[in-house]
Amino acid sequence: MKLYYNPNLKMRSRKLRGGGTLAEALLWNKLKARWFLCLQFHRQKPIGNYIADFYCKELDLVIEVDGSTHRDRYDYDATRQAALEVLGLSVLRFEDEQVRKGMEGVLKTLEVWVEEKRGMGHDAR
Repeated sequence: MKLYYNPNLKMRSRKLRGGGTLAEALLWNKLKARWFLCLQFHRQKPIGNYIADFYCKELDLVIEVDGSTHRDRYDYDATRQAALEVLGLSVLRFEDEQVRKGMEGVLKTLEVWVEEKRGMGHDAR
């Protein structure tokens, strides 16, 4: 499925790739270059009117790392997640501290999610 995005977000997503939080950088080091289960992830991927922290086309998966910028933005995050889910995407959320202090647990959660998705008969390679 082809995902469309607001072209006005392209430059912003490029800037975000150069920055980001420590937790995002740490997780990116585990996801990039097909290191994690040979899956290809993209960082700061524009989708619709939003920018996903991480996106895997093979799994229709968005991963969000919620740090201090997400505090008190529950309604916005819920709206955003619903918009992504309408596109057929699954959204996994991790807290910033969870990634920084418990990377093994985050990766295990992702691994279990991928195994369950693949077990459901989806072509996730």
